Amino acid sequence: MSPLSSSFSLFLFFVLAITPFSQLFVPVDSRTHPGDVRVLEALKASIDPKSVHPGSCVSSWDFSVDPCDRIFSDRFTCGLLCDLAVSNYSRVTKIALDSAGYSGNLSSVPWDDDVLYLETLDVSYNSFAGSVPGSLAGLTSLRRLRLSRNSLSGQLPASLGSLAALEELSLDGNNFDGGIPSSFNRLASLKRLELQGNNLSGDLLSDLGSLKSLFFLDASDNQFSGGVPAALPPSLVELSLRNNRLRGDLPEIDRGATKLLQVLDLSRNELSGAVPSALFEHPSLEQLTLSHNSFTSLHAPPLGGVNSRLVAVDLSYNNLRGLLPGFMAAMPTLSALSLEHNLFTGMIPSQYALRVRDAALGRRGGGTTEIGRLLLGGNYLFGPIPGPLMGLRPGSANVSLVDNCLYRCPNEFFFCQGGDQKSPADCKSFSPIIP
Repeated sequence: MSPLSSSFSLFLFFVLAITPFSQLFVPVDSRTHPGDVRVLEALKASIDPKSVHPGSCVSSWDFSVDPCDRIFSDRFTCGLLCDLAVSNYSRVTKIALDSAGYSGNLSSVPWDDDVLYLETLDVSYNSFAGSVPGSLAGLTSLRRLRLSRNSLSGQLPASLGSLAALEELSLDGNNFDGGIPSSFNRLASLKRLELQGNNLSGDLLSDLGSLKSLFFLDASDNQFSGGVPAALPPSLVELSLRNNRLRGDLPEIDRGATKLLQVLDLSRNELSGAVPSALFEHPSLEQLTLSHNSFTSLHAPPLGGVNSRLVAVDLSYNNLRGLLPGFMAAMPTLSALSLEHNLFTGMIPSQYALRVRDAALGRRGGGTTEIGRLLLGGNYLFGPIPGPLMGLRPGSANVSLVDNCLYRCPNEFFFCQGGDQKSPADCKSFSPIIP
């Protein structure tokens, strides 16, 4: 080896020895698309530095290195994903900040600045304020937009309705007001829509049935008014409209058009009239919650409920009258039934008691599931306690018969504890057939 080669080798060894390993692989030229870099820089600049704590994702964003070429680096350790190469540039496809309490305003970020390949934007569970920027509509490849649990406010921009590829839109837990833009009816690829916990008002989407791919919709805890949409997406699995101001009669649910529906929660609204019979023979519905409304009656299904798939039914805190519905005791998969705080009268059907006793004893009879939860308190039921309930031990089943007109319901029975029976005067004033 020549003296020159020997000297160069010694120099190279010296450089390698004193240079940190992570810096040996920093590229001379950036590989991330300039538009993506501008958006990342603007996003970090939009965040209040006081809310960027050591160890958080954004604290590792150091633009002295290339965001997408951070191998062996302690910079850009999290918060983004670059898994697409286009025209010799790496493209950012995912921005997902950690829930570190970041505060700031998203409107100052140039979202429409050539960030064409971003598929996920997730800033959930932070403290971003201000409005949702309409420029998000420029993210034409966006599939998931998650803004949950921040302090965002104002009206929802109609421009979001142009995001044709959008599959998930999570806006829950903010302070949005106004109505849902009609442009949302065009989100044909949308699978999940979360709007709960805002101050949204007006009618629900006028053409909810047009969202052919939607399987989850939660618009609970808002101020929506009007009626329950008659046409639902055929793909819908879960619908929750709890705690709004919906009113009027509940429309008939087309069992054939909603054959995937499993959960329906319309509790704490102002719905009235009759509970449709179709809900009790729906081919897939498992959980029905209609409590805290003003329903006055329910229609028995033509086949007596034997084809029902319901597991849990809650019709409590309504104005339901008449005898306890006997068909419910025939619903084969029912395990939890709450009819408390209504105006039911008559005697407790023995079929109810037998199903509860089977639950307490661990039996399964006649191909039916045991009823382990039976809440009948706060009605005008009379007569003796059914015999199959008399031998139940505390903890064997969840049963309540308090605040009725039963002949004798002493505290020695656990299902009579927590409230006295109504006075004879109250019972007779409600139903003259009560002795």
